[in-house]
Amino acid sequence: MSEKSNAQPPEKLTGIQLKEIPDSAVGFKAIKSSLNHITSEVGLIKGIGLLKNLNQKDGFDCPGCAWPDPDAKRAFLAEYCENGAKAVAEEATKNKVSPLFFATHSVQELAKLSDYEIGKSGRITQPMYLPEGKDNYEEISWEDAFNLIGEELNYLDSPDEAIFYTSGRTSNEAAFLYQLFVRQFGTNNLPDCSNMCHESSGAALSETLGIGKGSVTLDDFNHADLVIVMGQNPGTNHPRMLTALGETKNNGGKIITINPLPEVGLLNYKDPQNPLKWIGSGQDLTDLFLQVKINGDVALLKIILKLMTQKEIENPGAIFNHDFIKEKTAGIDEMLNDLDNYSIEELLPQTGIEFEEIEKATELIINNEKIIICWAMGLTQHKNSVDNIREVVNILLLKGSIGKKGAGTCPVRGHSNVQGDRTMGIWEKSPDSFLDKLDKEFNFKSPRKHGFDVVDSIEAMHKKKAKVFVGMGGNFVSATPDTEFTADALRNCNLTVHISTKLNRSHLIHGKKALILPCLGRSEKDFQSSGEQFVTVENSMGVVHQSHGHLEPHSDKLLSEPKIVAGVANATLKNSTVNWTKLTDNYDLIRDKIEATIPGFENFNNRVRIKGGFYLPNNARDNNFTPTSTGKANFSANKPSEIKLEENQFMMMTIRTHDQYNTTIYGLNDRYRGVLNERRVIFMNKEDMNSLGLKKLDLVDLTSYFNNDKREARGFLAIPYNIPKQCTATYFPEANVLVSIKSKADISNTPASKTVIITIKKR
Repeated sequence: MSEKSNAQPPEKLTGIQLKEIPDSAVGFKAIKSSLNHITSEVGLIKGIGLLKNLNQKDGFDCPGCAWPDPDAKRAFLAEYCENGAKAVAEEATKNKVSPLFFATHSVQELAKLSDYEIGKSGRITQPMYLPEGKDNYEEISWEDAFNLIGEELNYLDSPDEAIFYTSGRTSNEAAFLYQLFVRQFGTNNLPDCSNMCHESSGAALSETLGIGKGSVTLDDFNHADLVIVMGQNPGTNHPRMLTALGETKNNGGKIITINPLPEVGLLNYKDPQNPLKWIGSGQDLTDLFLQVKINGDVALLKIILKLMTQKEIENPGAIFNHDFIKEKTAGIDEMLNDLDNYSIEELLPQTGIEFEEIEKATELIINNEKIIICWAMGLTQHKNSVDNIREVVNILLLKGSIGKKGAGTCPVRGHSNVQGDRTMGIWEKSPDSFLDKLDKEFNFKSPRKHGFDVVDSIEAMHKKKAKVFVGMGGNFVSATPDTEFTADALRNCNLTVHISTKLNRSHLIHGKKALILPCLGRSEKDFQSSGEQFVTVENSMGVVHQSHGHLEPHSDKLLSEPKIVAGVANATLKNSTVNWTKLTDNYDLIRDKIEATIPGFENFNNRVRIKGGFYLPNNARDNNFTPTSTGKANFSANKPSEIKLEENQFMMMTIRTHDQYNTTIYGLNDRYRGVLNERRVIFMNKEDMNSLGLKKLDLVDLTSYFNNDKREARGFLAIPYNIPKQCTATYFPEANVLVSIKSKADISNTPASKTVIITIKKR
């Protein structure tokens, strides 16, 4: 493989094995897998010590997903999931990437490795610099690294020629300092991973409910009559969510699952926190599974809305919550009038679902009031993804299922502090109200022009309108769409800087000059001049709490993320109004500044020291919708998919394996889909394979089509799978090369990684 590895076929296949798909998720096999992984990375004794502190109230927050911890008592046994254990093991690995490693491995050599092999290299131990024209990274001092960044930034013709990206694992303290530095530098170019995942949720929810976050708490799952899970695979991506769904079932609630793939975790689950349940048949979760076609969600929800409306006409006042609608909402007439533009007959083929199954789902919605609807990227990464979320809100508003216990919206966020980063001001379009408070507190004038999001940033770098890229965490080139286009964009930069814990592909796709700045991980102790520090994070349900590392740092040359930001700021800003060194000597001082500028953080330092943390204000949870344009919750008119596939064209969505979290690949197995030891696969409907003359494990090339552009990814193994006709699924980042940079969601600008039109050719 080369630097353009995602587009190229592998030199050899790794010996794929197809196994029978298991009939239940988690349980003892997940615990065994977790222990095996952590033992191989850090050793059993050290690993167990790590795990017992993971997600505990006096421990450190999982660097994986943002699923919340219980407010009350937490389980001593496994208050984490399999992927959480793998994330901690990866971070605490005994493997090290030292200056000797870089001296003996050129960038060109490392680029030939797979993403999995690169990640397994280990933790980076000290700052590394790749001079222009050189093939090997070399050691550099922190002072020289900071000065180099400052020189390059100050050499730019405009601050807007710099991009400052943020990954969701960054702490609140680091994120706040980062956005403050960027705005004192003079730009709002603050793209982040939200732009690629839940930006559509934020846009839709802000418009309809007045807050870009979900409205439910973890306890609401104990009181819900009905939970609808859409476009999501929690068994792999948020396994602890299965515990919450299990509690819904234990309390008499029902669960509807809507997804193109039947995912094992949503069908049956064995509680890892209860050894008595590791054996036996497990707990059935899904009561009704609707296997929707890719991007058929709006059509499905419109049919449900039309059926609800018909029932309301037949039984006035029996279906809709008219008191709630009258008092709390606006726009119902426009929404209902828009429904009249569509017939069930024209919508039904888009769903791929039998009408009788949709009727069953509608009856469950009609007969219950306390409804939670959960979703993830299966709804947010389409051209009409904002429509998807707004249509979800329409159903909840008709039922009055917002702002009451056991009911509301639940966008399931990905990375562990992605929601907190946005709260801290990591946003290219922060409102003037926040910027005004920054200006007052720090005595400067922040820029008001909106900055670049992820897609805009890539295009700006590609056009050489942006010349410096700084990434606070993440693996930018593997996370983003249109791999070759993005790679060329990064290569156009004068300098690329990555603040990272481990080696990843983005360190190998670099600008003319490149820096890797190694930082402390979540699991490591953070000592500053005032003593040992802790950081804070916000989970996906708005709880802010401590994260306190327990391990000695992997190297004595690591710095914390706040300290790195301070170093860059001191080297760049010649007349800053901020004492960056003082703030990072004691993180309480950073939290004081957060309290002074961001609503909801009153008495921050005292409240966050209460074990378990505190909830941020949430107007939708409080049944208050005054922040919207109408002062009420807004119904909306939304469009179903407009994509028409031609003969022998297929819709492709990118997905994760079970041995993966975001771009971090822990192993080569997808246990819950029965695929072992290979990632370059495409899941296809068996009838579609027959029509193309394909047999199981035939090698195929994929070509994507957007407007007049074609993109190719070669060397994938075809696997027959339970997926709707003309729908296919591939893993990312291997298939990201097929996602056009210009294929993106309306309004949110999120890459449409779930609606990629492809053709398939046998090799």
